[in-house]
Amino acid sequence: MAAAAMATEIVAAARGWIGTPYLHQASLKGVGCDCLGLLRGVWRELRGDEPEAVPPYAPDWAEGGDAEPLRDALARHLSPVAAADGTPGDVVLFRMGRGGPAKHCGILAARDGLPTLIHARQNRRVCEEPFSAFWRARLAFTFRV
Repeated sequence: MAAAAMATEIVAAARGWIGTPYLHQASLKGVGCDCLGLLRGVWRELRGDEPEAVPPYAPDWAEGGDAEPLRDALARHLSPVAAADGTPGDVVLFRMGRGGPAKHCGILAARDGLPTLIHARQNRRVCEEPFSAFWRARLAFTFRV
């Protein structure tokens, strides 16, 4: 499948999750998911079975240390691109704390020619919002299917 067609499918699948409530470690469209659960659900819709099992994790799962477990897991299945070179359909990872690991993820999209982010945030439903300066400042890694 051509890259542009794949990107369109990824964004359409992610938009299908909009409104799904936040539920830690879940990955069921319309029922509940967290940020990783959204990625897992989109993968299943477009690719089938998940490529590896996700171990249980706490909300503060990666608070300490220098490890980048989410980045490392995505790098096993997706292609890294320069963080600032993301386009719709790419998976993006964010550092939410200074010096901490990247532990929040979402999918880039666009509306009316402006970049957007589809993601699940704690205490909110999956949404699509502008890819604002807030998110760009925290962007750590970008991956392409």
